[in-house]
Parts: sequence; C-alpha cells; structure tokens
Amino acid sequence: MTTTDQAETRLPLAGIRVIDAATVIAAPYSATILSEFGAEVLKVENPVGGDPMRYFGTPTKRKDTLAWLSEARNKKSVTIDLHLPEGVEVFKQLIEKSDVLCENFRPGTLEKWGLGWEVLRKINPGLIMLRVTGYGQTGPYRDRPGFARVAHAVGGIAFLAGMPRGTPVTPGSTTLGDYLTGLYGCIGILMALRHRERTGQGQYIDAALYESVFRCTDELAPAYGMFGRIRERHGPTHNDFACPHGHFPTKDDGKWVAISCVTDKLFERLAIAMGRPELAAAHVYGDQKTRLENRHDVNEIVRDWCGSLHREELLNRCFAAGAPAGPLNSIADIFGDRQFHARRNLVAIDEEDIGETVIVPAVLPRLSATPGRIKHLGPKLGQHTDEVLADLLGMDAAEIEEFRRKRVI
Repeated sequence: MTTTDQAETRLPLAGIRVIDAATVIAAPYSATILSEFGAEVLKVENPVGGDPMRYFGTPTKRKDTLAWLSEARNKKSVTIDLHLPEGVEVFKQLIEKSDVLCENFRPGTLEKWGLGWEVLRKINPGLIMLRVTGYGQTGPYRDRPGFARVAHAVGGIAFLAGMPRGTPVTPGSTTLGDYLTGLYGCIGILMALRHRERTGQGQYIDAALYESVFRCTDELAPAYGMFGRIRERHGPTHNDFACPHGHFPTKDDGKWVAISCVTDKLFERLAIAMGRPELAAAHVYGDQKTRLENRHDVNEIVRDWCGSLHREELLNRCFAAGAPAGPLNSIADIFGDRQFHARRNLVAIDEEDIGETVIVPAVLPRLSATPGRIKHLGPKLGQHTDEVLADLLGMDAAEIEEFRRKRVI
C-alpha cells in the first residue's frame, strides 16, 4: 500500500459509499463535503446532458463550467437513465452496495420511478437518504418548485436585504440557501451514520431550502412572537443590537470597510483609532444604549471619518487600536489577501484535459489529524461508468456495451 493509499484509508469517511443522484448545488454539496473526507461518491447523471450544473457559470475548454469543476470535485460520474426500467434496476444494484443516497427531485418523482424510500430501504435497511426540496416532503407547498432565490424570500432574509423602504436585493450569493441546505444535509447524514453504527438502521433526512434559510435568522421569530416586532431593511448599517455596526465607504472610490462595535469596550477602541477618545466618555456615546438612541449621529460621525481616509490607512489605525474592522473584499482583494494565502484558502489544481490550472476554494472544515483533500475536480460526463459497473457490479464488457446501445447508460 502506497503512502497515498494509507492516507486515504485514514480519512474519517473512508469506506463510505455515496450515490449523488441530485442536481445543481444543495444535495450535491453535501456529497462533495463527504467526498473531501474520504467517502467514495458516485455521481449518477442522465446520459443526455448530465447535471445542469455542468452548464452554469463560465465554460472551460472541456465545455463543463468552472462551477462544475469546483463543486463536483472528487466524484465519479456514472450515467444511468432512471426513466428506463433497466436503469432503475442498475440503480437498485448500486443502492444495495452503498451507504448514502443524496437526491433533490420533486416529492413523488422517485416514487413514480419505483425508487421511493420504502422500496430502497427494503433493498438496503442501512441506507441513509438525503432528500432536498424547496419546501420539504410534507406541507401544502411540497409540490412547488424550489430554488435558493425563492427560499431566501420565503425564509425571511431577502426581506431584510437592501436600503430602507427600497427594493429588497439578493442577500449575498443567489445560491446561499443551497449551500446552507447542503451543510445541514451533511450534518444530518453524519448523525444518521452515527445512529446506524448503534442500531444498524438507516433513515431519511428531509431538508427544505426555506427552512435552512429561516434557521439562520437569529431572534427574528421570538422578537415577533413576543413583541410583534418586524425587522425592516437597514441598508449598509444594522443598528438593532449595536452601533456602529455596518458598512462604511472610504476615501477610495468603491472601497468599503465593515465596522462592528458590539460592546462599549470595542467602541472605545474605535474612538481611539479615530483620534477622538472623548466619544467613548460615559456622558457622550460610551454606553451602547445611548449609541442606539443616537444611532444616526453616531453613524454619521463614523461615516465622515471613514470617508476622510484611504481604506488601508483606516484599517491600519483600527488594527493598531484593536478596533473591529475589515475590508469588504472583492474576489480580486481575496486573491491578494495574506490571510487567505497563509490559511491556504485557495487551492490550485492542474487539470490535464483542460490544459490549465484551476483555482478553487479549499476543503472545510479543517481537521488536525485527518484533513480532507481534493483528489480531482469535476469529472467528464460518464467518465467512470464502465469502471463502476464492472468493478462494483461485476458486469462484463458485453453487458455494458448492450446497456450503452439501449441508451440506459
């Protein structure tokens, strides 16, 4: 066994096989995280076109996009047409030899194909099944199509993004809800694996995009339930809990900083950085309650100060005083940021069939003894079909060729 093989077997999820039959980001992202820590992930795709994620974003020389190369990392692409009875039977054979299934079809779709939970759990009682939809497997909205942008709206965060009384805007990435649900899905899978260790029994995880978004809204629900308070859009500053607490433009054209003074001590440090320590006096703005009552004046003072300085000088003053501030980084800023380089947050992967180096985000979370890894970027469509059918299911070349002739694979 080579050193590389030994390192692979030490990864925490080595020996776990995952079928990723989902598309785009949410459920596939769960599978990607599992793959980074040792799981074998079989990406089951339709033979015609494959996962639509292959076409979202910037195309490469291979035609697959950069988004696909990054998010489908480490996976083996296996083409199976689940609309055909023969494809369903091949899929069932894979289920029998796997631990986890990730899917994100509309509720009832797998059942229509004869691949619902009750069928699959009989084939493999230890199976863990992640089911990601817009609204979950139950409820009056279960049959509605779900996308992250819609989930941001339904889950409550899009309402909060934008200028006061202005048009609500996209809260960060349009796919934030997908990534959040992928993370919750991965957590669910790991807990289900732990349960299976103790009982031998699998289970399914019902993950809804809007629920993942809603779960990240701090006191939004209890504040409304108790006081009827509806949080509105605040624009670049958010002063319900702390002040100053927001984004402020600097003297540089288009460059901003984030400042977050959530305690009186932190505001004192900011006042020192501003060269105006008197602002932190008890009878001025030294008390958080006073700052909140006078938030407009405090924000104007901070905004004027930020606008008088270039961003680098402003940040250096804040860092010297221990005041909490940071730049609003563009991706160009990130590529030049020492912290990102020191933590190796960017990984360069050479892809032979593209002929270029592709830079992608590194693996998270960081484990001290068994860190994850990227073996390769997103595969070509059907790249591993023959390998998986032969090695895992024992099919010979003639059987595989017959399936290909029938367009089952």
